[in-house]
Amino acid sequence: MARLFFALWPPGEVQRALAASVPAAVLARGRPVPAGRIHLTLLFAGPVNDQVQACLEKGADGLRIPPFELVLDRLGVFRRARVLWIGAEAPRPLTELAAGLRAAAAACGLQPEERPFVPHVTLARKIRPGLRLPRPEPVRWVVESFVLVASETLPGGAEYRILRRWPLVGD
Repeated sequence: MARLFFALWPPGEVQRALAASVPAAVLARGRPVPAGRIHLTLLFAGPVNDQVQACLEKGADGLRIPPFELVLDRLGVFRRARVLWIGAEAPRPLTELAAGLRAAAAACGLQPEERPFVPHVTLARKIRPGLRLPRPEPVRWVVESFVLVASETLPGGAEYRILRRWPLVGD
């Protein structure tokens, strides 16, 4: 059983810009996510067998979403999870992509998350309370693809392996 999720995976220069978008003093109040692991999760499928993975991939094959620009320009903290994130206003193609993946997951017998999709990129974990959030430098990202990722949780943190990539193309 592979632990899978769909994500937007930024190119290296965008990952580095996101990692640098928050002052070091803020990041020091938690455990920063290494730049190479920075991504935006679209749908967490969880542990799935090969049959469900094939079904998810087939569902993703049928999506026709045009490329779009994402402007990550607001910081926030998920207090219970102790996560510092940078987020964006969701452009229509992004919400359509997330909805399409949720529908594909449901068609494959999975129970997609019911909470509304909130586009965000995790920048640090285990954030200590009392953090004052500065206004970040906006990071612009032209999104041209999405990926299916296998995740393995190790003592040093999660390790990710991109299994497949889909280009964003309109009709």
